[in-house]
Amino acid sequence: MSVPDPTECAIWWARPIDPATRPDLVTLLDEHERTRLRAFRRPDDAGRYLAAHALTRIVLGERTATHPAGVRFDRTCRCGAQHGKPRLDEPGAPEFSFTHSGDLVGLAVADVAVGLDAEHHRTLSDVASMAEHVSSPVEKQRPAPSSTEEFLRIWTRKEALLKVTGEGLSRAMDSITLSPPGVPAAVLDWAGADAPVGPFWLVDLTPRRRHPAAVAGVGALAPPMAEHDGDAVLRVRAARS
Repeated sequence: MSVPDPTECAIWWARPIDPATRPDLVTLLDEHERTRLRAFRRPDDAGRYLAAHALTRIVLGERTATHPAGVRFDRTCRCGAQHGKPRLDEPGAPEFSFTHSGDLVGLAVADVAVGLDAEHHRTLSDVASMAEHVSSPVEKQRPAPSSTEEFLRIWTRKEALLKVTGEGLSRAMDSITLSPPGVPAAVLDWAGADAPVGPFWLVDLTPRRRHPAAVAGVGALAPPMAEHDGDAVLRVRAARS
């Protein structure tokens, strides 16, 4: 695997992996991750978790010249517990964000704080109510999303932005006002006395059919995007084992 250009936002996409078929990937995880992996009751959830975390370790290990099993994460939350957004435990390390939904796993790596989100298209019981819940006052004055896919596109944009800050869904999506449909994705406003200070860039992605996605980061302009085959990275790791 070649080391990505550090001026790019590099993104890898992969499929879930059954832990029983890839013990070599399970051994790359630390005790925290293996405990989480064993706790999943649904095989699909375990498969997404393993692929996302193994891919993250392999890519970041290559980027930092560290064996994947030796990559150390700081998961300290604002409350002090170890369940916050993971970060590399070394100064000057690259920033990263991963996501998993349906049969897709994604990892974004950049030199600035970055957030990645993907959602698989599925039946939603009440798109109108969900859209109302996540829309800012300005967005509520616009026509409601006309389809599930349009709503999921809005959702992925906002969740990617929330991942940049490390807060995730602990901060309400309705504090963010996005550009309207039909124009490039952009953050028009982030309300609230404690709202993060921008600017933020925002880019729509479509890594796979019926899987809308978005990546966001700190800065006025988005860096070049480079999307890669994460399945190939995981296969190469198997060949090395």
